[in-house]
Amino acid sequence: MINFFSKFKIFFYVINLLLIILYLFPGSLLGCVFFDNCKVQPQITSDFLQISSNHFYAFGLITILGYLTFLNSEKLKLVLYYLLVISVLLEVFHILIPERSFQWSDLFGNLLGVIVVIFVKSLINKYGITKK
Repeated sequence: MINFFSKFKIFFYVINLLLIILYLFPGSLLGCVFFDNCKVQPQITSDFLQISSNHFYAFGLITILGYLTFLNSEKLKLVLYYLLVISVLLEVFHILIPERSFQWSDLFGNLLGVIVVIFVKSLINKYGITKK
């Protein structure tokens, strides 16, 4: 499966582009599609500890996809730095986008999504199963 993602990096790039479009759209693009109301944001699960669960899941998923895509590449560190930077920048851009607003809970969700995956992967590298 990892080999599949590394051969088809387009998946990472397409999901990344989709995430950027969803973030920069004035209002909620998903709300427009699913609820016919661009002011309603679909909620996957309840937020936890003042952290946006939707943002946590989105950035966790894209970080996992980044790991699967660039696992055996020298670009992995660059991709992880990119994900950390974009998780901050996209939320800061909400200050400028109509119908959007900067929220600390969203920013924490973004960062936590990336950091948790990095932390779990480092634990797997340290204590996990190694190839023999």
